[in-house]
Amino acid sequence: MQSPITIRLGARARERIAAEGVQAADIAIVPAAAGGPKGLILHSVDCWLFGDFLPRAKRQRRFVGASIGAWRMASATFQDPVTAHKRLARLYAAQRYPDKVDAAYVSRTCRALLDELLDGRAAEVTSHPEHQLSVLTVRGVGPLGQTRGMRWREMTGFLRAALSNTVSRSRLAGSMERVIFHHHGDSGHWLREDFDAFSNQFVGLSEANLRDALLASGSIPLVLEAVSNIAGAPDGAYWDGGLIDYHLHLPYQRDPGLVLYPHFNDYIVPGWLDKSMPWRRASASASNPALDNVILVSPSADFVRTLPNGKLPDRKDFKHYGQDHDRRTRDWTRAIDESERMAEAFARWCEKPDLKQTAAF
Repeated sequence: MQSPITIRLGARARERIAAEGVQAADIAIVPAAAGGPKGLILHSVDCWLFGDFLPRAKRQRRFVGASIGAWRMASATFQDPVTAHKRLARLYAAQRYPDKVDAAYVSRTCRALLDELLDGRAAEVTSHPEHQLSVLTVRGVGPLGQTRGMRWREMTGFLRAALSNTVSRSRLAGSMERVIFHHHGDSGHWLREDFDAFSNQFVGLSEANLRDALLASGSIPLVLEAVSNIAGAPDGAYWDGGLIDYHLHLPYQRDPGLVLYPHFNDYIVPGWLDKSMPWRRASASASNPALDNVILVSPSADFVRTLPNGKLPDRKDFKHYGQDHDRRTRDWTRAIDESERMAEAFARWCEKPDLKQTAAF
């Protein structure tokens, strides 16, 4: 039987596992990518990771995410992370939108979803004694900093940004900056030293800004409204963190621990606008050591073929299923249920890691 998972290891991660196996105490960072409904396929891995594996060794850990990845990592910081992850999966799969919908409607729906997810217990997320959440967002600068909520300005600004990105990812920094909402116990020092062309702003997470930061992190331009007036944050329009950090290609090598990265792809794309540019996928090299300490687990191609429609859930499903909400919810729920096979396979591998079953980046 083909494995439902693919595992990739950085060089330092491979050496550590060869010598010591997979130890919960070694896991220092857990990243979570943007990607909308694709993140649902990681549900059972999340439940095992945060409900079983990591609690075996309490320590300070950084959970960092963008878009649905930020929502997943916020769920992981509740006192009962398994219940929170189940709540997120149920709420996300049950989203319903009318045939004709505007950005304001989608924003209201997502805001209500987050209210249900947080369940009036934001303090559990922002004050967890060991798990330090970082929510990645994007703040418009240049033309994107002057949209003032006007749709045509947003369209023009994002078109310019996309054209700049085709020339060079670094040129995108002229249109947007990274704003990191971080746990009070984590200064974010590993991200403060420059590692790419983007400016970084740091804002402390609090009960007052958690929901808005999570909403901003998932606010896809033109699909949702920009989020503004976030407590404690610089003025401006905030959008989906995946615009800069789609798959979170961050300087993980700065931490001496290991990075355990459940992901829906077996490769890392730096920014959302880089999706159609395979040459921009992150690779490991002496000059680019960011992946040295990463363990990346993702669904295998054979596993994906067994899912409804032979693919991961994705945003195109809203159009594909149209107003047949029950069928879409049923198929997404089936994919969520099937993710249990991934969790079981990864748990077995962590108990007895076989490096022959892994690949390099």
